[in-house]
Amino acid sequence: MRLLIYSFFLVLCGSCSLRGITVSENITYMEDGYLGELPEKRLNVFRPKKIKEALPVLVFIHGGSWRSGSKEKYSLVGRRWARRNIVTVIIDYPLSPEYKIHSMGKATAKALNWVDENIADYGGDPERIVVSGHSAGGHLASLVAIRDEYFDSLGVKNPIAGAVLIDAAGFDMYHYLKEKNNAPGTSHLKTFTDSPEVWKDTSPIYFLHDNMPPMLFMMGGKTYDSILEGTDRFMEEYKKYEPEPNFKVQKNKRHIPMMLQMIYTPSRGFRWVTTFVKGLGE
Repeated sequence: MRLLIYSFFLVLCGSCSLRGITVSENITYMEDGYLGELPEKRLNVFRPKKIKEALPVLVFIHGGSWRSGSKEKYSLVGRRWARRNIVTVIIDYPLSPEYKIHSMGKATAKALNWVDENIADYGGDPERIVVSGHSAGGHLASLVAIRDEYFDSLGVKNPIAGAVLIDAAGFDMYHYLKEKNNAPGTSHLKTFTDSPEVWKDTSPIYFLHDNMPPMLFMMGGKTYDSILEGTDRFMEEYKKYEPEPNFKVQKNKRHIPMMLQMIYTPSRGFRWVTTFVKGLGE
């Protein structure tokens, strides 16, 4: 009976979920006053205790409508991926309304630059850095994966080898905000400003090109209407560059469960992410 219970426990948790990991917390990747405007921001690194060769790296950006959330809420996800032999980095970034969208893009690029320069010390392969995010984090991940401008503004190279976008928001904020026609200073305008030029400049749909890194797109079939519409518009344009996109739709999942499934190792979504990350560069 004890053997049966133990076997069930292993199946439930996933055999690798008991593998030892090391967590390095609150590492400063950006000093206060960086570029004269940005605040100090930190990241956490999750990695297996025993690393025989350099492992792929997943840099995750949390959601929260660009105005809330923190890296601490995703520690369990970081541990899950680390136990699958993926060095995982979870970052914080400046939030609205104190900071605007361009500041968030610069901070994201700075975090990825830190990973590029330092992740080898944690067992990661700087040639296999995948950026990922959920919701607003998915928007930031797609923005820096598609556009080099934020890295150029820092005077560094774009190290991104791939992107995983989980129920991403904001693919076309220009169209969304024009349709909403909100009063100045309200809703998402606190993040994206009142300027239509900024809306378009931070909408990945308008900057697609031939040399984009490989991307995995995941969307819930019952997510928010704005994400359904925005993703549909984005994919229509994306297919002009990649006729067969790696696009997964989970028909019965809503927005939050699209991320919650990542704490459950046997879930389809978790498997899709790990397979994609490990497959790059092989």
